[in-house]
Amino acid sequence: MQTFLAAIFVFGLLIISHEFGHFITAKLSKVKVLEFSIGMGPKLFGFKGRETNYSLRIFPIGGYVKMLGEQEECSDPRAFCNQSPWKRLIIIVAGAFMNFVIAVLLFSMVSYNLGVVKPIVSSVEPNYPAINAGIKPNDKIIMVNNKKINTWNEFKIFIAENKDKPFKMTLKRDNKVIEINLKPLYNEKEDRYMVGISPMLIKGNLIESIKNGFDETFSSISQMIIFLGRILKGKISSNDVGGPVAIIKMSGEAAKVGIWNLLLFAGFLSINLGVFNLIPFPALDGGWVIILLYEALTGRKIDENKIGLINLIGFTILIAFAILVTFKDIIKLNSY
Repeated sequence: MQTFLAAIFVFGLLIISHEFGHFITAKLSKVKVLEFSIGMGPKLFGFKGRETNYSLRIFPIGGYVKMLGEQEECSDPRAFCNQSPWKRLIIIVAGAFMNFVIAVLLFSMVSYNLGVVKPIVSSVEPNYPAINAGIKPNDKIIMVNNKKINTWNEFKIFIAENKDKPFKMTLKRDNKVIEINLKPLYNEKEDRYMVGISPMLIKGNLIESIKNGFDETFSSISQMIIFLGRILKGKISSNDVGGPVAIIKMSGEAAKVGIWNLLLFAGFLSINLGVFNLIPFPALDGGWVIILLYEALTGRKIDENKIGLINLIGFTILIAFAILVTFKDIIKLNSY
């Protein structure tokens, strides 16, 4: 039951926030919205507003905002297809934007209650490379191998990927910038590479929490883009990609740890959803972005019926991919 409720919360929050972004900008732009749907497939129940049908559907794998003239030609001045390319572009990117806003809010809430983990050294462990290199408490990590570090999580990811290779760490100490060379040491008990430093924890500071919310969001967006790039280069296995079943399982595990861990997981997932939707592929928001930028920059309008057909093909491919990923998730789940 805990896993079920956690999954419903995570899916609901992400889908509603994303689709609300499209919905509210369409309404503010005077575009006629025919349906606001949470979920896909057969309708469980719904009701009709003044001009919009609101529905809840059986499969929690997405949602949609159906606008007049979105997939076909229409003479109504309130139709989506009759708006300027820039206005339509704002409506399209508003979904991903809302996912990023939700992530900032969630990360800020978690940071305020659990504390902000800063890339500042609070303690140095004996018998590790950091103490031998002369690193001291209150040293602030600025860069590693000339790559800027904004969050402690970025530093952890770097160490995990760098493994035992020597690297250069740039620190700020008493308003002076110093550079130190380190080589991580493998800790068998924790099964990870370490340099032997602990971060500083700042709790109950609203300004620091909000700043950390933005830092974590921008950092996670960057990591997600890097991950997608690795997928395109064939450096990521299909086993490293999860679907709805994996999300349900991970939501339950996060909920067992506590509400703040669940909110943190929801924040990261919200970013993944936002970035994924901006991939320039038909039926995704990113596909629309390419079309609208082309129309805005060239002044040439693409036939709406052709767009509808392209998006239908793209949607079919995405559904097939979702089914494949879900099938692999079920196989992995049964193998545990």
